[in-house]
Amino acid sequence: MAAGRIVLISFSPRVAPGLLSAAAWRLITTAGAVVHTGSPDHPALPYLDDADVQIVVFDSDVDPHEIARDLVGQAQAGATVAWIAADDGDPELTQALGEQLAFGSDVELELLPGSYDLPGAKVLDLVRVMDRLRSPGGCPWDAEQTHQSLVKYLLEEAYETAETIEDGHPDEPGPGRDALREELGDVLLQVAFHSRIAQEHPEDPFTIDDVAEGVARKLIGRHPHVFGGVVAETAADVEANWDKIKAAEKGRTSAVEGVPLAQPALSLADKLYKRARNAGVAVEGPELPRELRENITNPDGVGQLLLAVVVHARSLGVDSEEALRAAARGLRDEIVALEPSPDPRAAG
Repeated sequence: MAAGRIVLISFSPRVAPGLLSAAAWRLITTAGAVVHTGSPDHPALPYLDDADVQIVVFDSDVDPHEIARDLVGQAQAGATVAWIAADDGDPELTQALGEQLAFGSDVELELLPGSYDLPGAKVLDLVRVMDRLRSPGGCPWDAEQTHQSLVKYLLEEAYETAETIEDGHPDEPGPGRDALREELGDVLLQVAFHSRIAQEHPEDPFTIDDVAEGVARKLIGRHPHVFGGVVAETAADVEANWDKIKAAEKGRTSAVEGVPLAQPALSLADKLYKRARNAGVAVEGPELPRELRENITNPDGVGQLLLAVVVHARSLGVDSEEALRAAARGLRDEIVALEPSPDPRAAG
């Protein structure tokens, strides 16, 4: 009689327990298959029981080597032996089976996924960890945090991620790319942390699922050139459409509404000019002398010019950040003045 085989069926804890891969389902429900597990509380068992699958459950105190000998013996007698693995894959049993089969046995040992992680499934692990930290008996520090107390960490992680991208060679395998993965994880932690705190609100709770659902819906709505019939041939077209759709969603009547004035002055000025351009507001800014425009033609030159402006400002005793912020606020007022007055009939 030809020897049978032992099939270890693994399951993802991030997938609904009643969902089995087609291959695993065929194996488990095949006539003559012998199904075993060492997890009496395995979440897949009730669904298998509904399908009248007979399962042998080993007690948790049984030595893995004894279980391995039992399974190998059945397989040597020609049976197809299926093992429903726990979330951790039952490493002790796997090692014991390897030792049993290392002595010339013709029994085949196979690994068959019973369920697969979908992309993004590991985020559920983060949600579970965050829930544990915020729950009674978790971490006292995590339990005390609020949206307000975490703001500084959110900003720090964002800046650290930006620095890693700028200085760490993130597009090349190595330390820089490893650092980027870690920093992105820290940013994701902030999203999960704030979402977990929001979940506890007594009157208006929301969860990380609500956050994800909202941003997915936003991306679909603001990419009509992908999910609809709008044509946007260039990145500039996409940005202009984005601003128009966003303004309509939020009921904005000005291109500068929603631009946070507290951001760094340089990014504030850049954002205001971009909003004005996308809205078709012909705002005129100060121009560089022609000789400078002709000689400064790359990012390095622009950076050196900005540094020169900072040095000059310091020589005058002027705070360059405050000066640019004041100029940007003036730019904001200029954009508002140049915008056409909203049609009062549009509100109706």
